[in-house]
Amino acid sequence: MALTPEQKLAVRDKEMIPTVLIRAMFVLCICVLIIVAYARLTDRPLEAMPPTVEDVPVVQDRMIRLYGEMDGSARVLDLDGNVIATLAADEGGFVAGIYRVLERERGAVGLSGSEPIRLVRFSDGRIGLRDDLTDFRAELIGFGRDNTLAFARLLEE
Repeated sequence: MALTPEQKLAVRDKEMIPTVLIRAMFVLCICVLIIVAYARLTDRPLEAMPPTVEDVPVVQDRMIRLYGEMDGSARVLDLDGNVIATLAADEGGFVAGIYRVLERERGAVGLSGSEPIRLVRFSDGRIGLRDDLTDFRAELIGFGRDNTLAFARLLEE
């Protein structure tokens, strides 16, 4: 007896995702749920967290003003209004993105995105941004090496 086209599709679909694989996926999800529930119920401390600001001293900092455009171009000024860097659209995208984040964070409390922000280098080599006006913090290593270097150059200029 020949199979109809619908029956052939049903057989093919059944073979595409083996039942063993589906069961293994659900077992994995249940195991993860059990581990997370255990950690929360026993108040297990967080692990693999970056050191806090209090743990690592700041070795260098600089107050800067960021200005970014939607095309990715950006300007960085010091507190006196002197230009530290002018970045074209192909090289300033990350800096312009940080400016947009600052605009959103500061706009929520009624401030301008162009207020000064503190660019810091820690003794362990990490570079971060600290906004004393909104308590915004960004550890730049989480955005990749090239983006971190973009801000590291601003500390050196």
